[in-house]
Amino acid sequence: MNQLKQKLFTNWHFSRIFRSGIGIMLLVAGIQSHDWMMGVVSLFFLYQGVTDTGCCGSQGCYTPRPRKSIRSIENQK
Repeated sequence: MNQLKQKLFTNWHFSRIFRSGIGIMLLVAGIQSHDWMMGVVSLFFLYQGVTDTGCCGSQGCYTPRPRKSIRSIENQK
């Protein structure tokens, strides 16, 4: 329980505040316009802001560089 409380109340930076703000604005707009799809999108942004996660997660966007094998290098000579 202490770990969850520490994660929720510490390390607030610009992108976390920005995502939470976008989520709150979309949630209010969705409620006012009775648009459930906007509400779903707002929950996505709120989740990202509150839990400090991103779209990719831990190195989700990392793409390794292609490795050349020794044989392909020898064939180029």
